[in-house]
Amino acid sequence: MTDAALRPAAGRLLVATPVIDDPNFERTVVLLFEHDDAIGSAGVVLNRPTDVPVIDAIDGWGDSAAAPGVVFVGGPVADTAAIGVARRARTTGEVAPWVRGAMQDLFDDLVVVDLAVDAAPVLPALDELRIWTGYAGWGPGQLRGELEAGAWWVVDADPADVFCRDPAGLWRAVLTRQGGRFRMWAHAPDDPQVN
Repeated sequence: MTDAALRPAAGRLLVATPVIDDPNFERTVVLLFEHDDAIGSAGVVLNRPTDVPVIDAIDGWGDSAAAPGVVFVGGPVADTAAIGVARRARTTGEVAPWVRGAMQDLFDDLVVVDLAVDAAPVLPALDELRIWTGYAGWGPGQLRGELEAGAWWVVDADPADVFCRDPAGLWRAVLTRQGGRFRMWAHAPDDPQVN
C-alpha cells in the first residue's frame, strides 16, 4: 500500500488493530463519513448489530432494511441519533429534487439518508438500507493520534461492506481481502495468548 492509501478519508474504512484500547471498537470496522484533521472525523461501526428490528425502531423505514433487518450500533457518540446509509436504486424514472435532497452522496452508489423525512416517497429511490444508532467521532487531531499509536488500519471500502450479511465476520473478511500482513492478522486468534 502507498502512503496515500493509508490516509483516512470519507468512504474509507478504519479497521481496529489488536492494540486498540477501547472495548467500543475492539475488532470493529468503521466507515468514515467525513474526515478533516482540523475539524474531526465521523463514521459508523459496520459490524455491531443489535437485536432491535428496524421495523420496530423507526417508522416507515423497515421495509427497505437490508438483512438482517436490525438496527446497528454506530458508535458511542449521540447514541439516540439515527443514521441511515442506502444503495441508490438503479431507476430510470426521474427523482423529485426534494427526494434527491434527502440523500447525500457518500461513495459509489451509496448515500446517507435523511431519516427525518417521510419514508414513503424516498424508499422507491433506494435499493437497500442500513440504520445505525449513534456514531463514532473524533475531535481535531484525535484520529491522527490513534493512527500514529497503531490503533487503526486505513483501507478502501467496498460498498458491499455496508450491507454485509455476516457482521461478525466482517473484520476478518476486510483484512483477508487486503492480503499480505493483514491476512495474517485476520486469522489470528481473538486472544493472542491462546495460540
